[in-house]
Amino acid sequence: MAIFSWVHLRFLVILLLFWNNGFCQEDSAVYIVTMKQAPVVHRNTDFMRANLQSSQVSKGNSTVLNMSNKPRYNTTRYGSYSSYIVHLQNSILRRTLRGERYIKLYSYHYLINGFAVLITSQQAEKLSRRKEVSNIIPDFSIRVSTTHTPQFLGLPTGSWVQNGGPESAGQGIVIGLIDTGIDPTHPSFSDNPGIQNPGIENPGNGFPVPARFSGICEVTQDFPSGSCNRKLVGARHFAASAITRGVFNSSQDHASPLDCDGHGTHTASIAAGNYGVPVIVAGHHFGNASGMAPHAHVAVYKALYKSFGGFAADVVAAIDQAAEDKVDIISLSITPNRRPAGIATFFNPIDMALLSAVKAGIFVVQAAGNTGPAPKSVSSFSPWIFTVGASSHDRSYANGLVLGNNVTIPAVGLAPGTDGETMYTLISATHALKNDTKPSDMYLGECQDPVRLDSNLIKGNILVCSYSIRFVLGLSSVKQALNTAKNVSAVGVVFYLDPFVIGFQLNPTPMGIPGLIIPSSDDSKTFLSYYNNSLVRDSNSSNIIKFNAIGRIIGGLKPNFSNIAPKVMYYSARGPDPEDTSVLNADILKPNLIAPGNSIWGAWSSLGLDSNEFQGESFAMISGTSMAAPHVAGLAALIKQQYPDFTPAAIGSALSTSASLEDKNGNPILAQRTYANSDSTQSQATPFDMGSGFVNSTQSLDPGLIFDSSYDDYLSFLCGINGSGPVVQNYTGNTCGFTTLNGSDLNLPSITISVLNQTRNLTRTVKNVANDESYVLGFSNPYGTSISVSPDQFFIKKGEKQSVKFIISATQNSSTASFGKVGFYGDKGHMVILPVSIVTKITY
Repeated sequence: MAIFSWVHLRFLVILLLFWNNGFCQEDSAVYIVTMKQAPVVHRNTDFMRANLQSSQVSKGNSTVLNMSNKPRYNTTRYGSYSSYIVHLQNSILRRTLRGERYIKLYSYHYLINGFAVLITSQQAEKLSRRKEVSNIIPDFSIRVSTTHTPQFLGLPTGSWVQNGGPESAGQGIVIGLIDTGIDPTHPSFSDNPGIQNPGIENPGNGFPVPARFSGICEVTQDFPSGSCNRKLVGARHFAASAITRGVFNSSQDHASPLDCDGHGTHTASIAAGNYGVPVIVAGHHFGNASGMAPHAHVAVYKALYKSFGGFAADVVAAIDQAAEDKVDIISLSITPNRRPAGIATFFNPIDMALLSAVKAGIFVVQAAGNTGPAPKSVSSFSPWIFTVGASSHDRSYANGLVLGNNVTIPAVGLAPGTDGETMYTLISATHALKNDTKPSDMYLGECQDPVRLDSNLIKGNILVCSYSIRFVLGLSSVKQALNTAKNVSAVGVVFYLDPFVIGFQLNPTPMGIPGLIIPSSDDSKTFLSYYNNSLVRDSNSSNIIKFNAIGRIIGGLKPNFSNIAPKVMYYSARGPDPEDTSVLNADILKPNLIAPGNSIWGAWSSLGLDSNEFQGESFAMISGTSMAAPHVAGLAALIKQQYPDFTPAAIGSALSTSASLEDKNGNPILAQRTYANSDSTQSQATPFDMGSGFVNSTQSLDPGLIFDSSYDDYLSFLCGINGSGPVVQNYTGNTCGFTTLNGSDLNLPSITISVLNQTRNLTRTVKNVANDESYVLGFSNPYGTSISVSPDQFFIKKGEKQSVKFIISATQNSSTASFGKVGFYGDKGHMVILPVSIVTKITY
C-alpha cells in the first residue's frame, strides 16, 4: 500500500508563507503538548477490560450491555475516536490562539494524546493554562547512538533450528525501526531471497504479510512506487520539527524514507536482513550476511538524519505511527542528547509513548548509548524499555606491518598484503613533496592531494600518511588517500595515528590496494621512531638523501576467530540507572544485557554518508550500541514467534535470565575501563556494565521460568516517585491510587537497590512456561549484605506461578556498589539467574 508524499510539499509551502510573513519570532520553538484525555491505545485496552469485568449485567437468561461504558463522543460526527482526538486538539489550538499564527506539526493520538506545535513562549504559556492540557515541554534533540554474529550467537544450530531454519525464522513478526531510513534496493530486504541464495526454499512467495499490519509505504521521487514489498512492508519519514528549525538539508537528508546516512539500512539488516546475502566490499568477498530473524518483516520510520540527528517531536510521531501500524517490536538505535529534566528521567515524551506501546503489547529495544565507560552514563532509563549495551565478538580482521628491524606492528585494514616476503621502501608524504610545494601546509601528510606529491620518488614504494582528527570529522578520508597512492603508483599505503586522535575506535577500513592503519598512538610512535632514525640526511643541508626504512604489509582479508569474547566495549554506556539529573540512582538495572556491537558487518545504503570509508559500498563494518540493539530486536522476534502470547516483559525476562556470564573460554566476561589502551585496563564486568550478561539466543527460547510485569505495575512504580502524581496523570490520564511500588518491588528479572537502609523485603513471582519441574535456589551475597530466600526450593507445574520472598540486609556501611546473584536451578536443566546489585549499604 502506498501514499504519495505531496502533503510534505504542501507543509513546506505553508511553512515558507508563515516565515515570510514574520511568524518566526526570536523565541518561537517547537513544543510537545499532551492532553488529559486518554489516547486510542489506552481507551481501547481500558474499554475492553471494563467490558470484560462489568459491562454485562445479567437479566434472567439474557445479558445486556452496560451503557455506562458508552463513548462520550459522537461517532457519527467524528467517525472514530482518533478523529475525535484530532478534532479536540485543533479546537483547543484555535480557541486558545485565536487570531495568532502557529504551525501544528503532528497530531499524536494512538500512544499519547497530544501534538507538536511551533509557537512562541507566550503562546506556550497560554496553552499550559488550558484545563484540557496536561503537559507542555520544549522539543529536544536526539542522536543515533552481519556475517559472523549469527554463528557467534549459535543461531544456525540453535534458535533458527527451533524456529524451522533460516527460511522461517521470524516469520509473521514485524520489526519497526526508528532510524535514518532504508535503502529499499538492497538485496537484504528483497522478498525474493532465492535470487541471492538459491538454497532458500520457495523463493518469491515466502513472505506473507501479517493481516493485522496496517502500515503504508510513502511514494516520493527518490522512493518510488514498488520500493516496498512483502519483506519491507512499510516506510515513512518524519521531519516536521527539523524543517521548522531550518536545519533540514533537502539535498542531503531527503524528505522520504530513503536512507542517505547508512545507519538505518545497517541496523535493519542486523535485525531482519535476508539470509545468505554475499558481502562484497572493495572487490573482496567477506562471506554471507544474515539478520537475526531473516524471515521477519521490516517497517521503517525515518526520524533521524545525517545533517543534524533528530528531534523528539519527530521521533514520538514515528513511534506513535509504528504502534498504530501494529508492529510487534520497536527498535531504537537512538538516545537523547541530554538527560531529561524533571522529577525523574522516566517522565519524557519518548519514554512515556513507549510505555503506551508496551501496554499495546509491543516489545521495545533501545541502545544504551555510546557515552561509556563512565558510571551512570546510560541514556535509556525506563524499566519497560529493554536497554542493550555493546560487546565484542570473537572475529577480527588484523593485519600488520613488518619493519626492517624485524619488529611487527599490529594494524587494521580490510586490505591485501604486499607480495610475499619482499620488503619495500617507506616514504612519508611530507618527504615526497614536489619542489614547488610549500611544506607549511600541515595537512599534506594526510595524502589527500596527489598533485602535491613527487610520483617518481614514490613509485614502487609504500606511501606513509598521517591519520589525524580530520579523518574522524570527515574532512579527510582513507578513500581519497588510496586514490592518491594509486595516482603516484605506490605499491601500498601505511597510516600512522596522529597523537591527538585518542579515545576513538578505528574500524577495519576497506582498501583496494595493500594498506593498513596503525590504530595505537604508542605503536605509531614506535613506527615513526624507526622511520625517522632510518633517514639518511646531508650533514650540511639536512636534506634527505636516502630512505633506508623498509617494510612489508601483511594482508588483513582473512578473519581471525581467536579473540577472547565477548567483552564490554569501552564506549558502551554504563549503569547505575540515573533516576534524575542529580545524584539519585533508580532501583532499576541498566543496561539489561549486552549483545554484539563492535565491528559489525551490515547492509549499507548506496547513498550512505555516515562512514566515508564505505561510501558507495553495499555493506559496511561499523561499531556502537546502535548495532547491539537490533541484534536483540531480531532475537526477540524469534521468541515472539515461538511464544506469541508472551508479554513484552516476558520476552525481556527470557532474554535476561538466560544470558551468559562467561566468555567463550569459560572465564568471567571482562569490561574495558578506558578509552585509550582499553584492553590493558579491563576488569571483570559487573551488572552495571553488562546487565544480566551476554545475550544467549538458544537458551532464551527455553527460559523455563519468566518474570512478568504489566502496564499497571509500571504505573504503580511511577506513582511511587515522590511528587509524581500530577506528572503521571498528565502523561497517562491515570490518577495514582493507594498502591505504589519502588523500583526494586517491580517483578523484574533482577534486583537493584540504590540505598539499602538496614533491611529490604522483596518478592518475585515466576511463571513456569516449560514442563513440570523442581527448582532449588542458590545465591551469592553482594559484599556487605546478606540474603535469605523463602522458599529455597519448590515444585512448579507448567503454567503455574510461584512467589519467592527475599530478605536483603546490610551487614556493614559502604557506599561502594557490590554485586551478587540468585539462581533458580531446575532438575530438568533450566537455570534462571537474577543479578543482584546493591549500591549504598547502611546498617543503622
